[in-house]
Amino acid sequence: MSEPVIAFIGGGNMAEAILGGLYRSHPHSHLRFSEPVKERREYMAGKYPDVLNTTDNDEVVQGADIVVLAVKPQVLHQVVKGVAGRLNETKPLIISIVAGIETQSIVSWLDSTEIPVVRTMPNTPALIGEGAVGLFATSLVTQAQRELTERLMRSISKQLSWVEDEGLIDTITGISGSGPAYFFLFMEAMENAGMAAGLSQKDAKALTMQTCLGAARMAQTSEDDLATLRLKVTSPNGTTEAAIKSMESNQIRQVIHDAVFAATNRSKELAHELCKN
Repeated sequence: MSEPVIAFIGGGNMAEAILGGLYRSHPHSHLRFSEPVKERREYMAGKYPDVLNTTDNDEVVQGADIVVLAVKPQVLHQVVKGVAGRLNETKPLIISIVAGIETQSIVSWLDSTEIPVVRTMPNTPALIGEGAVGLFATSLVTQAQRELTERLMRSISKQLSWVEDEGLIDTITGISGSGPAYFFLFMEAMENAGMAAGLSQKDAKALTMQTCLGAARMAQTSEDDLATLRLKVTSPNGTTEAAIKSMESNQIRQVIHDAVFAATNRSKELAHELCKN
């Protein structure tokens, strides 16, 4: 079976990350992108010289088997409406990496119930190939198309999580979509505490980064659950126990719970706001 023709509408950072991953193994003649901003388009054209590029969305989707929507949420309605006629002729798989836009809105803008749509929620570590992605497929998406979607997403991600309820994409936003910022805040606080206790900024940052990396790697590779791993580090009356007790007394679990739900609820609100516009 020949490789699919993959068209990107939008040439931003996330589109580039996916395109860059595909560029290493996918036939270059089967990759293409449209980008209206001249400077960005020229940058992409210079980096991927044998990939077709254009400013014309209708041109880029012509003959495509997969169309990746990678534009800002505020312009997606206009973009989809602009290519709906062409897409209704060929009915390619649509993969959206646009935050906050539900599949029912995309289907409505396409004015078709015959085009398969996958909605994805990547996070920013995807830009360095370390992403986590949530995915939802409409009922028209075949198993083969799910597998094609996974091929694309694995170029930027280490974890793919399909959900059968699209509402859970909001939950994934609260966990992994916004999650990197939670860890950046935690690491920032650790770094600042280390400096307050006398470490240089360089050492405080380096120790914090490696501790977080090491802990994450242990959690990935260990057969123990997270609570057991924590208890293994926490000796009775020791330094770690003192730290954990301090955090627990300050309701750290409730703080994290509230943060995740705040992000989840805001994701739902934004989706409704964007779909009205």
